[in-house]
Amino acid sequence: MKYPVCPRCESQQVIKSGIVNDRQRFKCKKCQYYFTVNKLGKQIDTYYVTKALQLYLEGVSYREIERILGVSHVSVMNWVKKYKVKAPENHDYRPTYKVLNHNELGEFFANRSNLSGAGMMITELGDKYMLIKWERFRE
Repeated sequence: MKYPVCPRCESQQVIKSGIVNDRQRFKCKKCQYYFTVNKLGKQIDTYYVTKALQLYLEGVSYREIERILGVSHVSVMNWVKKYKVKAPENHDYRPTYKVLNHNELGEFFANRSNLSGAGMMITELGDKYMLIKWERFRE
């Protein structure tokens, strides 16, 4: 078992010292400090955090990100706050997206009409690809 580091002196010379409120108590041999370690919550892979923030920056809504990635929209909102990501300023457009496998992506690009008059971004999404597309503004 890997023991935690002392929160006071950051020493690794730590021993078990009983249980308090169903949590393991530890004692630092160096500074004699007693402490408990909070239970670590379920942590989401940073891959999904990065993808969620990319999608948010492309204008995809929190709920849509939840449906695409299977991660709570509340988690996405918390990441946006935590990393101080600014919302896209232009709300005059709404991107469309498709989740495609490798063959479908090839077929999409084979059709030249899909390539004109729009901006696109492709991002890897597990074993599939997400194509985000939005119309260019014309005056």
